[in-house]
Amino acid sequence: MTRSTYQPLDITVDGDAVDVLREEIVDVGGVQTRYWEAGRGDPVILIHGGGAGADAYGNWAGCLPVFARQFRTIAYDMVGFGRSEPLDETGFVYSQDARIQHLRALLDGLGLERVALVGNSMGGATALGLAMRQPERVSRLVLMGSAGLTHEFSPQLRTILEYREPDRAGMRRIAEALTHSTFKVGDELVEYRYRLTQTDEVMAAYRATTGWIQEAGGLYYDEADIAAVKVPTLIVSGREDAVVPLQLSLRFHELLENSWLYCIPKCGHWAMIEHPHDFATAACRFLEGGSGGERG
Repeated sequence: MTRSTYQPLDITVDGDAVDVLREEIVDVGGVQTRYWEAGRGDPVILIHGGGAGADAYGNWAGCLPVFARQFRTIAYDMVGFGRSEPLDETGFVYSQDARIQHLRALLDGLGLERVALVGNSMGGATALGLAMRQPERVSRLVLMGSAGLTHEFSPQLRTILEYREPDRAGMRRIAEALTHSTFKVGDELVEYRYRLTQTDEVMAAYRATTGWIQEAGGLYYDEADIAAVKVPTLIVSGREDAVVPLQLSLRFHELLENSWLYCIPKCGHWAMIEHPHDFATAACRFLEGGSGGERG
């Protein structure tokens, strides 16, 4: 494993300094993997979603400082996303299994035996997948707009799957489809994500990822396998999420016997971007040992 820190950033919460956010590169089983880290305490891993232009910083920058105030917080780029190394799609299958293996290898590489996992969308499915296979390594789960029960492709989800080449207008359509109508999609957000899709290697990995999802008929697990997970879980839903509708979050809640459900009004698929303080505060309460609303 090799690691190099090359971009420290001061982070604050409500004007108070929290820590220095460090950008790192680590070799994970031959995959150069980028992650951001800040804070001290029990480890929490933040896993971003799978839309075009997604990465750890863009997804989690707004709420990472709240997590870092209480936990050792690590947000990484999944294989093929952000600045983690894209692999040749002719010799590597961008499957859900590959993302679970990448997460497990990251934990091994960082020497982390047991962690809390916070995942959005595809990242939620990745977190849930590790909890299915190695529950002893997962202390708590936060699943926000999580994939795992998705069998149908809504028009909003199709905006993600149909992004085939770098396109600012297409990126704006994705951002608007994934957020509530009251959320202002700024040019900076669109430009940030658009820039992350401008290399041939990243777009090849993205097309391979979305192609696998379409061929598989969605990102989903057998309900019996989901129900077998006993890890305490907070399920977070944007009430108006059109990608993973509220009824799917409710189904997760029904299947996971040790789960709580937290619903955010006027919120789409990107709670961590649309309502970062609300989401992060509820998640941190839960990770401390409470239900998401109160301390246990």
